[in-house]
Amino acid sequence: MLYNDPKTFREDMLDGYVSAFSEYIMQVPGGVVRATETPKGKVAVINGGGSGHYPAFCGIIGEGFMDGTVVGNIFTSPSTDDVLHVARAVENGSGVFIVGGNYAGDKMNFNLARDILCREGIDARSFYITDDIASAVPEEIEKRRGNVGTFTVFKVAGASAAEGLPFDEIVRLTSLANDRVRTMSVGFKGCTMPGAKEPMFHVPEGKMEVGQGIHGEPGVFESDLLSAAEIAELLVDRILAEAPADDSKRIGVILDGLGSTKYEELFVVWKTVSALLKEKGYTLVEPLVGEFVTSLDMAGIALSIVFLNDELEHFWKASADTPAFRKGSTKGLAGERRQLKEETESAHFDQGSEASKAAAALLLEGLRRMKAAISEAEPELARIDSVAGDGDHGRGMVKGTTFALEAAQEAQEAGAGLGSTLKAAGRAWAAKAGGTSGVLWGEALCAAGEKLGDDADAYTASDVAAALREAGDTMMRLGKAKAGDKTMLDSLLPFTERFAELAEAGMALRGAWQEAVKTAEKAAQDTADLLPKVGRARPQAERSLGTPDAGAVSLSLCLKEMLH
Repeated sequence: MLYNDPKTFREDMLDGYVSAFSEYIMQVPGGVVRATETPKGKVAVINGGGSGHYPAFCGIIGEGFMDGTVVGNIFTSPSTDDVLHVARAVENGSGVFIVGGNYAGDKMNFNLARDILCREGIDARSFYITDDIASAVPEEIEKRRGNVGTFTVFKVAGASAAEGLPFDEIVRLTSLANDRVRTMSVGFKGCTMPGAKEPMFHVPEGKMEVGQGIHGEPGVFESDLLSAAEIAELLVDRILAEAPADDSKRIGVILDGLGSTKYEELFVVWKTVSALLKEKGYTLVEPLVGEFVTSLDMAGIALSIVFLNDELEHFWKASADTPAFRKGSTKGLAGERRQLKEETESAHFDQGSEASKAAAALLLEGLRRMKAAISEAEPELARIDSVAGDGDHGRGMVKGTTFALEAAQEAQEAGAGLGSTLKAAGRAWAAKAGGTSGVLWGEALCAAGEKLGDDADAYTASDVAAALREAGDTMMRLGKAKAGDKTMLDSLLPFTERFAELAEAGMALRGAWQEAVKTAEKAAQDTADLLPKVGRARPQAERSLGTPDAGAVSLSLCLKEMLH
């Protein structure tokens, strides 16, 4: 895979993309937006997610489609700040609709941004797509992840907004599209992250993964490699088994290549897909065959079908003009060229007490050790995460600890106390790392900082225990997880409980911390015996047995390095 520096792949990609399509798009902090002002009276529609899926996200900005895209690191949710930057750039008085896949990190960051925008007086709403039939049974459809059907739902949302429909109607039509789209996929080779030497998962010779996700998550089961016709039959049968009761027999269809599957191969599969659908009485309305939602260089195929009614057919067929997708009669972007205003941020810190500033200095030293330890552990964290997830945890933790350390250093140099330094680190972690772990770590640090404050004469072990509880409660509230769900909480909560016990028994802070770390490390390793109940690993839960949770392992490592 071509890259300059794996750590700046996203930034380098966006710079090149904007340069290539400057008539359509402009870059803003956190992503890209339409190059012309959003028309007055039009609800601005933005999508977002990790990079690595072109063109599904940033490639579809233009007339009849998206007004902006929030672009995270590869396969990693954008941060709340990223969403806010893009949303504020495109909103023009009629509100902003944030649409993404049903992934924990996306939902956390998008919803936090939505709520902030609402408090600012902007009508902001969010919606999450659940089209992947392999990721949950029909009775638990709310747990399904977004897959190639996201493209269809984005299309309906963008086209309905382009017609100037009221916000409520746009939301209704988007929900209708999501309710009537189904996707099934097969994978032949895992994708490789920039800088990685091996794919995120390996498919044995002569086998294929059935139902893998668009972030490179392994499939739900392994099958012998089938012929193109047999694969077509598998995909068609799986999807039609969930046809709605009011099936009109008119469908929009996408046969998607996931990154390395050649167009010629797709056409061979399409020959059988189209024949099977017609044999079953379906009319194929302007089908699409090609690359629409990719996963870097993954070799695989996804079939997505939207069961049309009159309303959905209208928006499925509507014109669109974007860098990566054009349909019908288009005239380019309407409106005047956007004039971007440079955003400036100046941090101000109240002076902390002497004890609080001394504690902030200790925190800074701990963050330095955390960053070094996480950087060294990055390959192993990626390996653990890729067993049943998307393999980005190590990279995300490196980014989080790096930016948290920089922000904490700035705060400490400005005379901030412990609480403000923690909050600065948390804000930077959440804003720059993105993803599920980014927002959870960021909000947890902010909660702990708020609890500890800047004006204490001393910090006792009991004070720190209270802050740890606040951090854990924040993670549970945001992540909607609990003990036993195979998350970082399965390391943090036992650590907090043990630390509080030792503090109550009168042990000094440092000694209690170091003793409690042993509990956190054992608890992290014990997650190997758990099945994930939330997050991207949940659909491949059985695969994760025998492997500890990457978030729990990295958290225990961070706790170990914080106080020596």
